[in-house]
Amino acid sequence: MPSSPPIPDLTTPVEPEALPSRGLVLRVLVAFILVTAAAVIWATNAWLSERFTETTRVRADLRLALYSGNLMSELQRTSVVPLLLARDPALLGALQSGEFSLTSARLISARREIEAASIRLLDSSGRTVAATNRNLLGTSYANAPFFVDALRSRDTVFSAVPLPGGATEFLYSRVLLADARPVGVIVVETDLAKFERSWSGILDAVAVTNSEGRIILSTETRWRGLTLAEALEDPQAPSALRRALQATSDWAGASPDAYLRGDAVMRADARLPFRGWRMVSLTSYDSVRQRVNAVLALEIMGFAILMAAMFYLLSRRARVQTAAYRRESAELRVLNARLLREIAERERVQKDLAVAEQTLAQSSKLAALGEMSAAVSHELNQPLAAMKTYLAGARLLLQRSRPEEALSSFQRIDDLIERMGAITRQLKSYARKGGEAFEEVDLRAALSSALAMMEPQLRARTVKISRSVPRKPVMVLADRIRLEQVIINLLRNALDATKSVADPHIDLRMSAAETAVLVVEDNGPGLSDLEKLFEPFWTTKKPGEGTGLGLAISSGIVKDLGGRLTARNGDAGGAVFEVKLPLAADNKKGETPRAAE
Repeated sequence: MPSSPPIPDLTTPVEPEALPSRGLVLRVLVAFILVTAAAVIWATNAWLSERFTETTRVRADLRLALYSGNLMSELQRTSVVPLLLARDPALLGALQSGEFSLTSARLISARREIEAASIRLLDSSGRTVAATNRNLLGTSYANAPFFVDALRSRDTVFSAVPLPGGATEFLYSRVLLADARPVGVIVVETDLAKFERSWSGILDAVAVTNSEGRIILSTETRWRGLTLAEALEDPQAPSALRRALQATSDWAGASPDAYLRGDAVMRADARLPFRGWRMVSLTSYDSVRQRVNAVLALEIMGFAILMAAMFYLLSRRARVQTAAYRRESAELRVLNARLLREIAERERVQKDLAVAEQTLAQSSKLAALGEMSAAVSHELNQPLAAMKTYLAGARLLLQRSRPEEALSSFQRIDDLIERMGAITRQLKSYARKGGEAFEEVDLRAALSSALAMMEPQLRARTVKISRSVPRKPVMVLADRIRLEQVIINLLRNALDATKSVADPHIDLRMSAAETAVLVVEDNGPGLSDLEKLFEPFWTTKKPGEGTGLGLAISSGIVKDLGGRLTARNGDAGGAVFEVKLPLAADNKKGETPRAAE
């Protein structure tokens, strides 16, 4: 039995000087709360910064998707207008006749309907003959790319024309044909500047770059015509205080994507499916920091209240404890003496219980041995009768001078004697008490030995035994006698359970993977109360047929071997007992297996 833990001596009174000073406890508590507060605030700041940053980034991505969708919708809507106007009979007739008095009015009406920025009609020489902006009448665009490309392409052509001051005109142009001959070019300007004005109403900085990386649309007018890298070349913060705030603005968050006017910003990109354009938005971290700082302020306030409450509670505990300690020491001496007596009594009871358990286990095994003895006596009568017959036959053969045939009878008698000796040896070995010395045992051999000892009982009834075992040895570290006792107890229970079954069947299965497993399954009525199954003296058998100790003892033996015995009802009925034991290779480093705690 495991030895009891040492008992501390409680008879010595605790002196006040032996206790930690109140000031030291206070300093430790304050330091612990401060460290905890710093860790919690740091973790909260990092987690909330990441979460709110991701939320802001998602919102920026959604906003970019909306902006890019609106921009593409405007471009696609305007791209259809030159095709429609190029087929207008009025415009074609004016170009052929040279009469343009009503053409500008017609273009103005069309611009109002399609909400374009402007519309221009050029003749075949590139001169403006009609326009929504009458100031452009007579202006020549003979060398303009949108005019030249339209004549060459014979299709709708898009052009981005830079203007003084950094602005850009976005034009769709298409040639007008009369009898397959170009007579003019219609030019429609799409109004993308309205998107810049709508974007300026938010805090984000938004820019659209062309395929060369130049900014063509932006909420920051000074960025137009620059690359994004040139636009984000922010000068040094004007003051040391500004530089310090910039350096500490994101002390626990991720590094900002860029700085805009000295403020950290995150960048979001979206690709426009149009001529290699890209849209970029730069969102400030100010909203993220404000939300995070609000939560951190609440946490700091909570820790401050906790510190105040702790100091208040500690101040109330400033009492004299010496008298209380002395009174308690007297009570502890009485309790210590009582505890020592109870421990001594418990150790004695545990020793008696161990002896009783060993005696019960041996008694159960001898009871099983007694049951088998009756069957074995019947088993021995058969070879004795056969031996008598063989001796009579041998005597007759010797009288007739036929010694060789008589020797054959003697050989058969010798085989019968060997069989009887094997039966008695098994009974003698099973009757011995199991030792404490563990050795490597082949679980297959233990099963075969148990079946051999149960053979007389198995022959007394018609029971189908099916056995499935591995071809290789299944080695476990165990006491062979006690292991056979477990298997015999399970076989006896299976035989008793199938007494009332018309076609009794016992299935024995063995496997070895991480552990060695032996399954004993019968087709009896099954188990009625699984919770009390392994309790001592609990049995479902009639009085005189069983003591209720077999399964309790078997469970204890398996635990001592470092394994586990479980029981359940089978899917098709009957009881299923499963023995799991560690393989011998798993126990080589330890001295002996022991029961699971």
